[in-house]
Amino acid sequence: MQSYKLTPSRFSSALKHLRSCDDDLASVLDAFGEPPMWEREPGFPTLIHIILEQQVSLASAQAAFDRLCLVVSPLTPSGVLALNDETMKTIGFSRQKARYVRRLSKAILDGSLELEELEKVDDDTIRGTLLSLDGVGPWTADIYLLMAMLRPDVWPTGDLALAAALQKLKGLHSRPDIAAMNEFAERWRPWRAVAARVLWHFYLSS
Repeated sequence: MQSYKLTPSRFSSALKHLRSCDDDLASVLDAFGEPPMWEREPGFPTLIHIILEQQVSLASAQAAFDRLCLVVSPLTPSGVLALNDETMKTIGFSRQKARYVRRLSKAILDGSLELEELEKVDDDTIRGTLLSLDGVGPWTADIYLLMAMLRPDVWPTGDLALAAALQKLKGLHSRPDIAAMNEFAERWRPWRAVAARVLWHFYLSS
C-alpha cells in the first residue's frame, strides 16, 4: 500500500493514469482542465477547520474558522480551551462541535494525540487514530488524510459532493451508496484521492 505523499509530479502522473483508465474522467479533464491539488497544512488548525465543515456549507465553515482565527491567534489548543461557551457560539460552533474541538485540544495537550507522529505511519493507522477521537468520523478522517497528509489513495465515500458528481458523470439514476462508490473507485487505485479531486472539479465546474 502506498503511504507516500502526493507531489506535483506524482499528481501529474496520476492524472495521466486516470485519463487512460477511465474515459469519463478523461472527458472531465478535457472539458475543465486539471483540478487543483487542494492541499492544506497538516496540524491542529486544519483538523478544526474540517470539523467545522461537517454537515454545513464550505462557506459557512470558512466564515466560522476565520472568526476563530481572529479570536485565537495563533490558533492553539490552549487558546481554544480558554474560550467560554458564549464565545464559541458567537464564532459559529454548535454545542456539539464545541465539545469536539475541546476534546481534541485536550488530547493534544495531554499527549494522547500527536499529529506530527501521523506522518510516520500508514493510512489505516492514521485513520484509526483519528477515528478514536470524539467528533472525528470517517469523512473527517478521510478529508484530513486526503488534503492535509496528501495520501494518494484515500477515497472519502461519505462525501455528498463526490457522490453527486459520480452520479452525474456516470449517468446513474440515483446517488450511489458506499458500496457502489467503492466499486467504481476500484479501477482508480492507487490514485483514488486524485480521482476524488477530478470529481470535485467536475462538481464545481459543471
